[in-house]
Amino acid sequence: MSSAAAYAMAGPDAAFEKVTIERRALGPHDVLIDIAYAGICHSDIHTARNEWGGAGYPCVPGHEIAGTVAAIGPAVSRHQVGDRVGVGCMVDSCGVCETCLQEEEQYCLRGAVMTYNSRVSEEVQPGGHTLGGYATQIVVTENFVLGIPEGIELSVAAPLLCAGITVYSPLRHWGARPGKRVAVIGMGGLGHMAVKIAAALGAEVTVLSHSLSKQDDGKRFGAQHYYATSDKQVFRELRSHFDLIINTVSADLPINDYMKLLRLDGTLVVLGLPEQPLAVQPKVLAGRRRSLSGSMIGGIAQTQEMLNFCAAHGIGAEIEVISADEIDGAYERVVASDVRYRFVIDTATI
Repeated sequence: MSSAAAYAMAGPDAAFEKVTIERRALGPHDVLIDIAYAGICHSDIHTARNEWGGAGYPCVPGHEIAGTVAAIGPAVSRHQVGDRVGVGCMVDSCGVCETCLQEEEQYCLRGAVMTYNSRVSEEVQPGGHTLGGYATQIVVTENFVLGIPEGIELSVAAPLLCAGITVYSPLRHWGARPGKRVAVIGMGGLGHMAVKIAAALGAEVTVLSHSLSKQDDGKRFGAQHYYATSDKQVFRELRSHFDLIINTVSADLPINDYMKLLRLDGTLVVLGLPEQPLAVQPKVLAGRRRSLSGSMIGGIAQTQEMLNFCAAHGIGAEIEVISADEIDGAYERVVASDVRYRFVIDTATI
């Protein structure tokens, strides 16, 4: 085993503290990564504060990890010492079920091993649950280590490992491309990446936000149109307009109003997780053969595709780099929607 410095929460109401954690010994197919940057995702907050239940403590969040390879096991063939690499939301899966064989490991029928807070054996992670990227080092099996192409800084690449792939996957699956009208609900950590990627894919992009406060940013990221949904006239003006709507927010929206914005055979994809069930009127679905769906990150192959795409198009997250002792304050600012658009921890400060 090896030791790494990390920032952890001892309980759901605790503050982050610097601790020493143990990483497993390097196995034949393992990669030891020196972490340079770790993004802060809202799901980190939900998990660390046990808002979704089942949290294990000490909790070291972080699944938007960028760094360099420090050492490799003797059987590793995909990565070399010094390579620029990343780790996203998963660190393993069964590898043999139907979905894994389709390179959709995020839907592993036996349950993917998530980067933090997944129950595992002591051999996989001392302590019995995975510990994430708010740390100086991590050990990951080579098949779940992504290459970060040259031309994109590690700091802006880190959030792509969750925010980037979470929006890229549905945009690719539902065919965002020239001639398609794509709407993005919300302009936060996920939303701003959805705008950038959908625009780079060639779609006609519209932002649907509660207000116009981020309109200039939206246009700069590639949106051709920007509407404030607080103006109810917008829902009449845009009825039956979009081929695809990507909902990036977790608020309890008037879902039927948004569904009516879809054209024939249009789809609204839910990425955020609202607290209340969605009460969809069947006639809204039937009236234009509309679909309501969901999506969850992407497989490893698609995540690599996304990284390559972003590097080729000069796409990175809009970030605010913080030191490790600022994590608690950053959590409060994320909850208050006071960040444009993603906090990234400089792990050299741990």
